[in-house]
Amino acid sequence: MVRDIEDTLHPFDAASVLALLTDRPRILALGEPTHGAQDLLRTRNALFRELVEHHGYRTIALETDCLAGLLVDDHVTTGRGDLDDVLARGLSHEWGAYPGNRELVQSMRAHNEGRPAAEQVRFAGADGPLEISAAASPRAALTALHDYLSARVDADLLPCTADVLDRMIGPDERWTEPDAMMDPARSVGQSAEARELRLLADDLATLLETHAPQLVTASTPQEWDRAHLYARTATGLLRYHFWMADPTPARMTRLLGVRDAMIAGNLLALAERGPVLVAAHNSHLQRTRSTMTMWDQPRLAWWGAGALVSTRLGGRYAFVATALGTLRGQGVDVPEPDTVEGLLYRLGGPGREQLLVDAPRLAALLREDGTAGTALAARVSPWFGYAPLDPADLAEADAVVFVRDVPRR
Repeated sequence: MVRDIEDTLHPFDAASVLALLTDRPRILALGEPTHGAQDLLRTRNALFRELVEHHGYRTIALETDCLAGLLVDDHVTTGRGDLDDVLARGLSHEWGAYPGNRELVQSMRAHNEGRPAAEQVRFAGADGPLEISAAASPRAALTALHDYLSARVDADLLPCTADVLDRMIGPDERWTEPDAMMDPARSVGQSAEARELRLLADDLATLLETHAPQLVTASTPQEWDRAHLYARTATGLLRYHFWMADPTPARMTRLLGVRDAMIAGNLLALAERGPVLVAAHNSHLQRTRSTMTMWDQPRLAWWGAGALVSTRLGGRYAFVATALGTLRGQGVDVPEPDTVEGLLYRLGGPGREQLLVDAPRLAALLREDGTAGTALAARVSPWFGYAPLDPADLAEADAVVFVRDVPRR
């Protein structure tokens, strides 16, 4: 059995990842089980750099605000902006402070220096303008979409003027109320104004589609792409705010689903312009149903962006999960031997700190071996910020990157 499992293990590099895939994917997704671990970010950067330089990938997307990410895209393609400011304002969740993300942006800018636009690598935020505790005002997306359309279509076709739109949105603070995530009664999302804004956003998005021949001619490709981004974000944010105000038990499940639908929409749009690399949490990118426990809620289950995108793209979507042996700085010690991580930990060692695992083949071997298959259990992490690999999900990943030890920093 051990010898057979050894045959599922490969060196971790881009060529080995692609060799495990039947087709060259349009979207290659690299999941992570925790956010911010520097060793994992550098592992991501090395893989993505190789895939960009030698395998034709031209977009890198991260689990960060899609609108703020436009600032990073402008920087890596033109050099515009101060790097510290770009990282602070262009990467949400304060992820611009992570050295690995700084290194990624710097390497993308260095790659693009002196190259024609067609050969440049682009940056994108895949997530909506959302935080775990709040969602942004729809102002930025709605006004950008309105501005784009008002410059290109007859004023009579617009559902409202810019002044009316601004008045209906009102103070941004009503939308970003921090207590609304815990108390739906504090959310503005089902107010009369918010309901009317959902209709206006839909009308603006419909104008974008019904006047596509005219608008494509009157726009650069970048302007056209960004107009659709504004439309997706405006409608998605207003939908998210609506469900923030929902008092029923389905509230959090709906919010998680809406967020991942926004991520999926962004990824599918990016894939229309070329091959995409995306890095996000495993729970967003896996094909199987995602689950989590949040606050005092019962265990939640929803379909993540990876499941949604895979349904649309089939074999043109590939998912590579990441699993860890130890994360000692957070109290995650050597994994139990009856877990997937424990099995892989025993096979690692000096020179094998990172392994690429043929996940479907390993899952098949474990199923064939009755004793091992029965004994494997889902690992339980002592730290909420690390999500272990569920053995039940192994067969639905194309590969697993196993990092044996993440040292204490």
